Amino acid sequence: MELVKITQVRPNENNPRFIKDYKFKKLVTSIKEFPEMLKLRPIVVNSDMVVLGGNMRLKACKEAGLKEVWILKAEELTEEQQREFIVKDNVGFGEWDWDVLANEWDTNALEEWGMDLPKFPEENLPKDLSDEIDSSYRLEIEFENEEEQEKLYNELIEKGYICRLLTL
Repeated sequence: MELVKITQVRPNENNPRFIKDYKFKKLVTSIKEFPEMLKLRPIVVNSDMVVLGGNMRLKACKEAGLKEVWILKAEELTEEQQREFIVKDNVGFGEWDWDVLANEWDTNALEEWGMDLPKFPEENLPKDLSDEIDSSYRLEIEFENEEEQEKLYNELIEKGYICRLLTL
């Protein structure tokens, strides 16, 4: 791994992945706020300094005004392996555990870090609950007992909603 001038690294014109609009702006902001992450996750290049992994990060680094970037050279890969790497580096494996995210993580921080979180679609909530939603899609409900609370919580989790139980 080495730190090089950003002008030495060439974007991959054949990269099939891109980030548009607000997500790109979030990436630029993320780089400005936490540039140390770039050393932990360097841009992967081939022997010609063409990006194999990190094309959008390179573009965002330029937008953020960085003069240098961390790279990792993958010189030993064949042409076919390079093409395979480009796709596999961009494929998202696994799924999020929405229950853990909702209850163990600060959802505002997750959104600031670039994660798109599902929102409560008002039209899918029971009519008597839809009036309780404020503009940030937070729902506050008082329950008669814990059993009632747990039932609704489990139903919402099953439907893919992010829920956080707060007790007073």
